[in-house]
Amino acid sequence: MQFVSTRDSSNIVGFKDAILDSLPTDGGLYVPYKTEDLRKWILYADETTSFANLAGTLTSALINREFSPIICEAIATNAFPFEPVVRQLDDRLFIMELDHGPTGTFRDFGVSYLISAMETLLRMEEQKAILLAATSGELGACMAHAMRGKKLVKAVLIAPRGKLRGIKEEDFVWNGGGIYPIEVEGTQQDCNNIVRKLFADRELVQKYKLTVANTANIGRLLPQAFFYTFAFSRIKKQVPGDIFYAMAAGNYGNIVSGLLSWQLALPVNGFILPATANLRTDARGNAIVMDSMVALDKRNPIDPSDPSNLERLENTFKVSSLMLRNFVYPADVTKEAAEDACRELFVKYKVFADYETSAAYCAAKIRRETVDNDDGTVVLIDRDSPSLDEDFIKRNIGELPPKSDVIQEAFLPAKPDRPAISISDTDYVLSVLNSLNLRRLF
Repeated sequence: MQFVSTRDSSNIVGFKDAILDSLPTDGGLYVPYKTEDLRKWILYADETTSFANLAGTLTSALINREFSPIICEAIATNAFPFEPVVRQLDDRLFIMELDHGPTGTFRDFGVSYLISAMETLLRMEEQKAILLAATSGELGACMAHAMRGKKLVKAVLIAPRGKLRGIKEEDFVWNGGGIYPIEVEGTQQDCNNIVRKLFADRELVQKYKLTVANTANIGRLLPQAFFYTFAFSRIKKQVPGDIFYAMAAGNYGNIVSGLLSWQLALPVNGFILPATANLRTDARGNAIVMDSMVALDKRNPIDPSDPSNLERLENTFKVSSLMLRNFVYPADVTKEAAEDACRELFVKYKVFADYETSAAYCAAKIRRETVDNDDGTVVLIDRDSPSLDEDFIKRNIGELPPKSDVIQEAFLPAKPDRPAISISDTDYVLSVLNSLNLRRLF
């Protein structure tokens, strides 16, 4: 599979370049140039197929012209010692829980796959690379787990002072780990600004082989497409009709990866999500993307510190205009309706649902007529541990969700034992990048 920029149809790259040089110089995002028909691999998977095996098989099928199946299997095997859990709630409702990774969030899957892929590709090229990210804590915890044991990938994490969590002493570079944390005497926005400034310097990006760890990197987004195939492998023998997935809107990464799974020939009939300011319905109830009204050449470059996948969504609809009308079903969900949905999920199914999951369930109920037209089944996507939104849950059902050891560990404060820098001290960040760049490969 090759990838092309959303803003320049002549900017076509392979898997390695799309991951290691993640931000096109034209300010866009990489998307698949041509999709493959993976029907025979998708239909072959069943309830005995592990997520790692499925991810390895699909990766191999996608990039077999660039890398051998052995390399693809290695990427997936190293990335996924954990997998989603799919449970049946009633005859026509399933839930796919993505919080069974090392920090209790769906981001564990994307981060682990990206770093595993980078380490594998860099070893082949005898190169190094640095992930540069601004974080308020959650991304850092995911990366700390994924970086353990890696030699060629290092990460510089920039965070407001006191916000880093889930990173152990042995994860720090000065203790032999892969994380170099930099605390800032400022806000999350100040940290984002530092990352934006550094990525705006193309020479600096090339010199230090900088790449992003968020979903601006296609290597973070691609494994999310595997979620839907995994769910299908678990439920296909139990579902007689159509399959719909209900999910949170987020930064549109889940809907983009879901549509990619359909393009790869996954049997699916639609994606339901709460409407947003940018993804809404028109007077006829059809989905519309509001940002499509702004020409690409009039937009700012994609934000490397806090990206949106809306431009990828637009690109998908441009390639297949009927997809917007026939596969995406936004629904207007009020705060009060989401709270009612939270209570209903607990009373009927004993599910502790955070706000995002509750809103997705509510959207599916609003769109019930669409689902029922074809005797459809809904798979509700539960992205994060309910403990990450325990205030919302306690307020609505009167109980706190159980907090696993994994979540408790992910929330332990990190103690870098380094002074925080000012919001303008990019020279210190450059000195850190230089020190990592001079380190030996092994």
